[in-house]
Amino acid sequence: MRAVGIPLFALVCGLTSVAHAGNSKVVVRTETYAVAGRNGAEIMKTMQRSGPKHGLLARAMAATRYDVRWNLDWEKGASACRLRSANAVLTITYRYPRLANAVPADLQTRWTKFMSGVRTHEETHGRIAKEMVNAAQAAVVGVANDNDPDCAKSQNDVRRRVKAVYTDYEARQRQFDAKEHQYHGNVDGLVALLTSH
Repeated sequence: MRAVGIPLFALVCGLTSVAHAGNSKVVVRTETYAVAGRNGAEIMKTMQRSGPKHGLLARAMAATRYDVRWNLDWEKGASACRLRSANAVLTITYRYPRLANAVPADLQTRWTKFMSGVRTHEETHGRIAKEMVNAAQAAVVGVANDNDPDCAKSQNDVRRRVKAVYTDYEARQRQFDAKEHQYHGNVDGLVALLTSH
């Protein structure tokens, strides 16, 4: 689940060359927080107390945060402006629970399966974020305006296009979460797996 708001729009517009050429870059970070318990129910209670914040008061079992920073390289002519390249740095941060105490073999097996499902869920959010950046990059290829000496029109055009892509992909993130968190959905199944016995 995405536990924090996701920055929808961050453009760093410069008129100098970008620091690196080529495709966008993805940086993946993983953080953990400690959970403990003698059984699955106790571990779930620890997650509910210590997990990543989800909204104002709630806590999640795990979370995916991401941030996008754009490097835009503009070509300015006498009166025209053209986007030469648009490269992004997408930083994805996953936050997972980490079992801090020894548990019986049966619970360890269930924990391992539970965490596999949790990672799959969070990595799907990460995949959707990568698709979003690729779609935004494709949407701005070729942006140019003939009567735009200061590149203001072109920059606004890029912002508008990127914002439209971000809005679409944020809706996809919400749809994925709605499906996963529905009654008897995948998340319910993972919780039941961990807390059974």
